[in-house]
Amino acid sequence: MGAEDDLTQARKTQAQRTQAQRAQAQKTTSANGAPARRGRKPARAVEPDDADEMAEGSDLDLTGLTSVVGYTLRRAQMAVFEDFSARFATLDLTPAQYSVLLVIADNPGRKQSEIARVLGIQRTNFVVMLDQLEKRGLAERTRSATDARSHAVFLTKAGTALLNKARKLQSAQEEDFANLLGPGGRDTLVSLLRKVARID
Repeated sequence: MGAEDDLTQARKTQAQRTQAQRAQAQKTTSANGAPARRGRKPARAVEPDDADEMAEGSDLDLTGLTSVVGYTLRRAQMAVFEDFSARFATLDLTPAQYSVLLVIADNPGRKQSEIARVLGIQRTNFVVMLDQLEKRGLAERTRSATDARSHAVFLTKAGTALLNKARKLQSAQEEDFANLLGPGGRDTLVSLLRKVARID
C-alpha cells in the first residue's frame, strides 16, 4: 500500500504541475497562438450569438442622422481612427501620441504647456502622455532656457526614427483617402473640416 500511495501522490503532483503550466500558457498566449501583450486582453473571436446581434438593427432607418453634420463627423472620425489603429499597431502609437510627436518634431524646444494648448489636450492628460513617451525613450523634457518654471520638449533619436516610420504610414493613409474621395475630394474635405474646427 505504501508504494501505491507514493505512486498516487506522484501522479497528483504531476497533474497539478501540468494544470499550472496550462494556466500559465493561457495567460501569456493569445487566441491565435501569439504572445499576448501586457495590459491588453487578447481579441475575442466573434461567437454566433454576437454575429446575430451585429446583424440585428442593420435595416434601421438612419436617414434622420446621416444628414446631420455631428453624426457623420463622428462616424467618419471612428472610421479614420480604426484605420489608423490598424496601420500603426506595429508602432504602438495612438493618434494623440502621433500628433504630439509630430508637433514636437516641428517645434523643438517649445513648452509642454504650449503644445498641450494648441492640440486641445488637458494639461494633466498631456503630462501623463509625455511621461509615457519619455519612458519609451521617444521624448525628453528639459528646463526651458527662457523660463525656469517650464519644461522644453524635444524628441530623442529613437523618437525621431519612430516618427519617420509613422510619417510614411500616415502618407499612405492620406493617399488611400484621396483615392476613396476622388479627384480633389480629400483637399475639399480637409478645407471644410478646417472651417468647422476653426483652424487657421
